[in-house]
Amino acid sequence: MDAVIIDDAQSAIDNLVEKLKQYADINVVATSKSGTEGLNLIDTYKPQLLFLDIELPDMTGLEVLEKMNEKEADNWCYVVMYTAYNDYMLPAFRNKAFDFLLKPIDEKELCTIMQRFYIELANSKSGFKADEAKDDILKPHNGKLLFYTNAVDFRIVQLRDICVFYYDHDLRSWTVIAAGCSKPMRLKRNVNKEILLKLDNRFIQISQKCIINLNYLFEVRDNICYFYPPFDNITDVKVGRFFRRKLISRYNSL
Repeated sequence: MDAVIIDDAQSAIDNLVEKLKQYADINVVATSKSGTEGLNLIDTYKPQLLFLDIELPDMTGLEVLEKMNEKEADNWCYVVMYTAYNDYMLPAFRNKAFDFLLKPIDEKELCTIMQRFYIELANSKSGFKADEAKDDILKPHNGKLLFYTNAVDFRIVQLRDICVFYYDHDLRSWTVIAAGCSKPMRLKRNVNKEILLKLDNRFIQISQKCIINLNYLFEVRDNICYFYPPFDNITDVKVGRFFRRKLISRYNSL
């Protein structure tokens, strides 16, 4: 599988090329130090994987990504934004980046990204483009989740800051109660409980409409869950009769 690297620093290019050598099926076919040349290389080689720096001499990596998104689907590839600046994470995902890699490169982070790349590639049903339904909820990165709350709005939340997922029957969608958020965040309607439960093993379903973070659970009294601060004001989360035994078992195993 072909890869292209766009970075204005030759030392960074050389470092990434060296680290990618451990992936025998990845072939770095071209590198560039500018956005304009990089776009031409993408048109020429049509790589499956692109590592794209943010700071380039002629345009930003985000502008490169925008120009790629304007082109035909046959030029589409998995784009890993590749930068020393964490502030660009949200704009990168808004422009449909596949993942985000911080400099200096942590080999474990690179390995995680490559594993995701292989999985997405294997599951793809239309060439090399990933199933768009998988982007409807989040992209994990360093314990953070990027939630797509609707077609255009996003919110980054730490996994550890989530206390409750609550299903709103009137809205027919799941909502998220998390630290630092003034009100519950509504998720897109195609997000289901199976997706939420797979996010992390700390999440457990306790009723038909509630999934909680076990790390915040203080006690269950009269079938009501009570949580540690900052969620001690939540007093309306009930344990369903058919979920109680599994909750006790999971709680005792902590």
